[in-house]
Amino acid sequence: MAEPLFDTTDVDRWVGVPLGGGFLKDPVHPNDIRRWAQGMQNPNPLHYDDAFAGESRFGRLVAPQSFSVATDVGHGATPSIQGTVPGSHMIFGGDEWWFFGPRIEPGDRIKQERMLFDYKVTETKFAGPTMFSRGDTTYINDRGEMIAKQRSTSIRYLAEEARKRAQFSEQEDPVWSDEALDDLEEQRLAYYGTHRGHGKLLWKDVADGERLPTRPLGPHTVASFTTEWRSFNMTVWGAVGYWGESTTDQAGWLPEMSRDAARSAVDPARGDGLYRGPSRGHVQPRYAQLIGMPRGYGYGASMGAWVLDYLSNWIGEWGEIIHSRAQYRNPAFTGDATFLNGSVTGKQIDAASGRHLVSVTYEMTNQNGAVMAKGTAEVALPNE
Repeated sequence: MAEPLFDTTDVDRWVGVPLGGGFLKDPVHPNDIRRWAQGMQNPNPLHYDDAFAGESRFGRLVAPQSFSVATDVGHGATPSIQGTVPGSHMIFGGDEWWFFGPRIEPGDRIKQERMLFDYKVTETKFAGPTMFSRGDTTYINDRGEMIAKQRSTSIRYLAEEARKRAQFSEQEDPVWSDEALDDLEEQRLAYYGTHRGHGKLLWKDVADGERLPTRPLGPHTVASFTTEWRSFNMTVWGAVGYWGESTTDQAGWLPEMSRDAARSAVDPARGDGLYRGPSRGHVQPRYAQLIGMPRGYGYGASMGAWVLDYLSNWIGEWGEIIHSRAQYRNPAFTGDATFLNGSVTGKQIDAASGRHLVSVTYEMTNQNGAVMAKGTAEVALPNE
């Protein structure tokens, strides 16, 4: 049997080329930050409660470090989806983040600089010949300060081949008993109780090998995935403008997964992405199965945010994430729960900056122990 053709000819011309794309027309609003915390299931009052935030080191409402991606159009993944590959779809393969200090707050306008960094094609059980492409998005505020850089990995594959191989076959959501749901709720409440308030986690008090608290999420549903989607302002009608060149919308999506530009001028839902477009498989099982998924599945951008919020909640408002690198292995499917666990793997003082750093490894699994993501991070902590 002939191998399926994965033609990257049109991708090559975009490597290393500065890209345009979508941008949000309006500055960050306090409710954008609150909606993000809500959508990412992160009830840290620093990001939604004015009174609590007013007593913090910031003296005002500030966004979590995970919020950078919410200021983009396309989850930070658009630079990794350049060039047309007919009949293809994509899922997230990972994110690497570097943070430079400034925090996002209400009133900020954030712009993005984008570029396709590199790609490779390799054989996978999921879809045969598969492209792993990396794209960079740099987030800059209106004061010219670099906030963060995201290197997103897109897994681009031929949808027909993924359907044939049917690596994921569980089309029915798992059933949770009332007792199991109550237990999961208690685990969530116990995790929320580990939030530090305004207290400091000091570098000297962190032990090598120390385990971070378990963060549970879910069970995930069509409703929770939709709430996540709507926490991105790019999904609001009329919120996005465009500049420069980008071929993400011409990536080779199946007709059923493409936006209808002409009709969306009359009915914006036709270009919404969730109702019609590349993201509809997340909440519509029919289209999930069209691209090789068994049922509704979560967003890579959300998985990345869960990780960053997990780290941020552990270090507290006095700490800062410096770097995180995550590889995504399996999606979050409807009906599944997610558990984040981490541990300290080292401590050091950076010779150049004098910052007190802690290295962490983390792992994301579902209720059956299947690994959804693995990664490493470096965080900075105060020492007094």
